[in-house]
Amino acid sequence: MLIDINAYVGHWPFQQLKYNTCEALLQRMNKFGVDVSVISNLNGIFYKNTQSANEELYEEIRSNSKFKDRFIPFAVINPIYAGWRDDLETCVTKLDMKGVRIYPKYHDFDIIDPACIELVKRVRDYGLPVAFNYRMVDSRQRSWMDIGYVVGTAKKEWNLKDIIPIIKAVPDAKYMILNFANAAVLSPEEINLVKNTDLIFDTSGRTITNMAEFLNLYGTNKFAFGTHSPILDYLTGLLRIESLYSNEADENTKELLRSGNAKRMLGL
Repeated sequence: MLIDINAYVGHWPFQQLKYNTCEALLQRMNKFGVDVSVISNLNGIFYKNTQSANEELYEEIRSNSKFKDRFIPFAVINPIYAGWRDDLETCVTKLDMKGVRIYPKYHDFDIIDPACIELVKRVRDYGLPVAFNYRMVDSRQRSWMDIGYVVGTAKKEWNLKDIIPIIKAVPDAKYMILNFANAAVLSPEEINLVKNTDLIFDTSGRTITNMAEFLNLYGTNKFAFGTHSPILDYLTGLLRIESLYSNEADENTKELLRSGNAKRMLGL
């Protein structure tokens, strides 16, 4: 089985996208043997009211019965927008969202803002994972209208150390770290924190150039297949798994990366 934990529908204001509807993404999944995709609506990153995007996603999945068993929806929630608590409850209890994605860079709040910490705790209390994206696009080729999070600015791109504060603040939550890019150097204490947290990285990010090295460092239970589709290509995240030599990962380990770790995180 193959589960993609990092995919989207919707539009990106600064780039033309293909395969960005449930119908088109499903065709892509069938072509490459992907059984299930975790998806959010890209529009939620840019709407003032993210709930409108969550409702769009809900309606799109409902529009065709074949989508129900192939897509796992995650809500986009902005914890500094009025009414987010009600939106979260609605997404979980009425729209059947199975997790939450949070975008501090785009919604302009600190990762340990009290509102963000409260949101992560509320998602934890629902028993659901919360996902953070390192980045959406490569800032070196961003549009001049996109956020200015190039290295050297106040909104520089994240590295792994930038994720650590929210994990320390809510260590008993479930985390998905997506599009794992940039520096991955941690102190021994921080490495142990990651190891002891219910957390998985997806395989789409450019930092994972040596999958075997990361498996040895963090463990085989810390990674899962992801594409960051339709912004990134559909195959690199899978090739990082399938290209592992037998002495680097046996078939059982590869199955964990293809779907086993995702199933555990998502409660499937």
